[in-house]
Amino acid sequence: MVPDPASLATPGAEVLRGLCGGAVHLAGDAAYDEVRLPWNLQADSRPAAVAYPAFPSEVADVVRAAASVGLRVAPQGTGHGAPPLAGRLDDAVLLRTSAMTELQVDADRRTARVGAGVRWGDVIDRAASHGLAALHTTSPGVGVAGSSLGGGLSWYARHAGLQCSMLTAVELVLADGTFVRATDSDDSELLWAARGGSGGFGVVTALEFDLLPVPQAFAGMLAWDWTHAHQVLCAWGEWAGEAPESVTSIARLLQAPDDPWLPADVRGRSLVVIDAVSVGDPARSEEVLAPLRALRPELDTFDVVPASAVARLHIDPEAPTAVYASSVLLDDLPDRAVEALLAAAGPGSGSELLFVELRQLGGALSRPAPRRGALDRMDGAFLALGVGVDTGAGWGAVREDAHRVLGVLDPWATGSAYLLMDDEPADESAGWPTASWERLTSLRATADPGGLFVPPHAARER
Repeated sequence: MVPDPASLATPGAEVLRGLCGGAVHLAGDAAYDEVRLPWNLQADSRPAAVAYPAFPSEVADVVRAAASVGLRVAPQGTGHGAPPLAGRLDDAVLLRTSAMTELQVDADRRTARVGAGVRWGDVIDRAASHGLAALHTTSPGVGVAGSSLGGGLSWYARHAGLQCSMLTAVELVLADGTFVRATDSDDSELLWAARGGSGGFGVVTALEFDLLPVPQAFAGMLAWDWTHAHQVLCAWGEWAGEAPESVTSIARLLQAPDDPWLPADVRGRSLVVIDAVSVGDPARSEEVLAPLRALRPELDTFDVVPASAVARLHIDPEAPTAVYASSVLLDDLPDRAVEALLAAAGPGSGSELLFVELRQLGGALSRPAPRRGALDRMDGAFLALGVGVDTGAGWGAVREDAHRVLGVLDPWATGSAYLLMDDEPADESAGWPTASWERLTSLRATADPGGLFVPPHAARER
């Protein structure tokens, strides 16, 4: 006997019917199992309802209706960071912002205005047509709002800092359903929170931010068989410590699947890879790269390219994918750390992680941003990131593998966390300096006294 769809719905959720022009789906509805899925298919949350507002007024309607029946609200754009929400949405409305697609670029002012559903790929292309670049993530499929609110590491990070520090205004709906435009002069505390505070204080419906006058960059990939990983990573670690701030790079141990979306030179191979982007004089960039090229990579794609080409340098998957990510911030990367990492994840280690990467930090990331925010710098010299897929042993095995690999780097860990790159329910307070965390929690309590909004990570005491 097929159950009555109404019997599957969360009590009270029926009040949402008819909102958002009918784009609301409850448990038991025909489209529910499709619309609840995030980009990261590892997450299997089953919210009380899924709503797709197209305008701030529709967001306000959903917020008020949810509050009236004791449901919570969880904003979500693409759902790249969905796993930490798993098990926390049974009494919540998943508010998907993908229909909010406003996108404007002001070439004269070098600014962009985007709706909460816009993805970085659209901004990259529009900005590039004006000779501009954004502080976008390494994948064009990631949402602008979520990555900006959480910090936002980009290929220009050492040169220009975090994307959240580029924000000049945010528009949001508060817990009581009121609409606010926050700038440095009006509701500035909310803008401070939006600059890296992740969320939990309202539903952001639009953002405005500065762009960079970067029409082209010197960018590409160097790759070796991963049996050369010790030599390459030790050399890269030393090189990264001396590289100018115009360069941002990532070193990876990559066990690439034999998938058609990957370049033929990479597909199905185990490699050590260095990706980098350098802005400024191409001749100077060539000089900076020379010590790494001296290691004789078998693949070298570096060239002067349009800024838009940087978007797919990291060859991240763009279609919805089930992945697990965990990270740790490091204050140093001595040869002993490289050796420990290779023993845990390199040739002969038995690790099945898709890749383990080391992101070069420092430069502008190490200094307080001129526009202060909840997160206005990064703690550490490197970020180590482990990413895995379920190869049949289950997600528990993937997590265990990632924890084992990253755990060998604990002697060099800063103790802080970059929450955007951690799929575990984390100690949220570790994402900010103590003073910023206390200020952020106080602001959340003021803006959302009833705890209507589900924060991206569960808060636990240190």
